[in-house]
Amino acid sequence: MDKIKRERTGSFFTPQIWVELSQKYLTDVLGVNWQDEYYIWDCAAGTGNLLAGLTNKKNIWASTLDKQDVDVIHDRIENGANLWKNNVFQFDFLNDDFTKLPKNLQDIINNPEKRKKLVVYINPPYAEATASSTITGSNRHKSGLSQNITYSKYISIFGRSINEIFIQFFAKIYYEIPDCIIAEFSKLKILQSQNFYHFRENFKAKLEKLFLVPADTFDNVKGQFSIGFFIWNTNIKEKFIEIQADVFNSNAKYSGKKKITNVEKNKVILNWMQKYYDKSNERLAYMVRGASDFQNSKIVFITNGASVAVIEHSQTHNITKNNLTECSIFFAVRHVLEATWLNDRDQFLYPKDTWKKDIEFQNNCLTFTLFSNNIQSKFGTNHWIPFTEDEVNAKEEFESDFMAKYIAGKLKNDTENKPLIKTEKVIRNTPLVFSKEAKDVFEAGKNLWTYYHKQPKCNANASLYDIRSHFQGRNESGKMNHKSADSAYMQYINILREKLKVLAKKIEPKVYEHGFLLE
Repeated sequence: MDKIKRERTGSFFTPQIWVELSQKYLTDVLGVNWQDEYYIWDCAAGTGNLLAGLTNKKNIWASTLDKQDVDVIHDRIENGANLWKNNVFQFDFLNDDFTKLPKNLQDIINNPEKRKKLVVYINPPYAEATASSTITGSNRHKSGLSQNITYSKYISIFGRSINEIFIQFFAKIYYEIPDCIIAEFSKLKILQSQNFYHFRENFKAKLEKLFLVPADTFDNVKGQFSIGFFIWNTNIKEKFIEIQADVFNSNAKYSGKKKITNVEKNKVILNWMQKYYDKSNERLAYMVRGASDFQNSKIVFITNGASVAVIEHSQTHNITKNNLTECSIFFAVRHVLEATWLNDRDQFLYPKDTWKKDIEFQNNCLTFTLFSNNIQSKFGTNHWIPFTEDEVNAKEEFESDFMAKYIAGKLKNDTENKPLIKTEKVIRNTPLVFSKEAKDVFEAGKNLWTYYHKQPKCNANASLYDIRSHFQGRNESGKMNHKSADSAYMQYINILREKLKVLAKKIEPKVYEHGFLLE
């Protein structure tokens, strides 16, 4: 990546190249003479680099929480920064009253027509506040982050989203400086996350323009997610529905458009999955779900580990014979697509009903799940062996033949001891039919299992995870090694992985077709 000048502002350093781009976008929206026609206030200025490149210093104000940052900006003014010293001042935006502002800025805020020409231009802090939060640093409240006037004033309106410091800035600006322009850097969750539903319902403004860049182009940010620059016109009251955002890569090269859509409440994949919870039948495993966005797919996994952490996980449910299909779909659609910085906040959605008739899709998802889970035999009976003993030349009988019978259509309804409950399905009596891609995965898996069962100390009930652990071993910290010294095993496992990638590509377009993700 090209060397980028970075200096501190808001909650992280803003690369100068994104500062310049944001000012270009402001010119596109407000006109070429915007700096002469509009007033500019950075109320989370840090050391002021967001204002670099602006030309009309009589229309620029900068405020920051920390006196030391004011001193830094004043020093920069002494060395040629294009700002007026009296327009740079210390101000606690979330607590202080506007009567503490310079009179010329007060005159703008108190004048309805002038407010329409005020651009609040900020890169606000992104810490999440709780009653016990404590962080230090430029523009961050040093203790009790949620204990401020703005938080208390607007929590009933913005709900959980008000825990975010930058939403507290939004709230005060929106309600106390009405009809202004807000030009700000922030994460995409304000447009997509279910936790920000109340924010989107109450923050009515026209999103004029948006560009997205990788977060790791900012200093001290390592995550793979998007940072957006948003230009909001709060004089136009409208609910955000969708926008075509411009995308720039880490070299500041334009790389296309991305459609960002507001996801309505209770329309995400977790709401769909709730329909298939089953507490009445024998548990085959636990599904640990995670939230509904891409970034949380990494914590979506299937395990039979009966730890307290798993059992009490707020987003965990049982996998049973009655919801195995739906759980497999849920698991597969969360993992078949690669997570990137650009899709990090995309929400997996409540799908259309078309998946119900797509049997190949269902069976492809089951296949992907069978060879991608975290089942371990040490935690209890392994119900997830997709083969019979004869198919893999096992030396003894498996504790459970559930999955092999399920695949072969040989399960029986358990009606002897209890009646069928309303949610229980009639177990089919015909074998599952698989696509070529799924059959290739089964074949690769069978070869791997067969090779494992040739080992002198094999565990007859071993899961795929157990087989990997057997051959790959663990390092000093207990983490499984990435490779094995057994070349035959490496060949078998690599073939299985390649076949799973092919199967994932087969499933991928169906994720969009059935509405689990928007194109």
